[in-house]
Amino acid sequence: MGVHSVITINVAKAKEIAHDKRRQARTVEFAPLDIKATIPSEATAAEAARQVVRDKYAAMQTAIDAATTTDQIKAAMPQGE
Repeated sequence: MGVHSVITINVAKAKEIAHDKRRQARTVEFAPLDIKATIPSEATAAEAARQVVRDKYAAMQTAIDAATTTDQIKAAMPQGE
């Protein structure tokens, strides 16, 4: 008899990791906009761009939370993750 190893993936833990990566990616996208938001002539445009980023990552968060498999989690992740 051969020994078979079974890999079990903890989907809840995978979601935690995905959310950490999502938060990190969001922070990177927000950084230049946070600076522009402090410049009066650029504040309105920066806030509009920040809302786009918020919406993008809110949709990503919903998709990660709804995922039931690691493939679904991976598909919801920021590009390049």
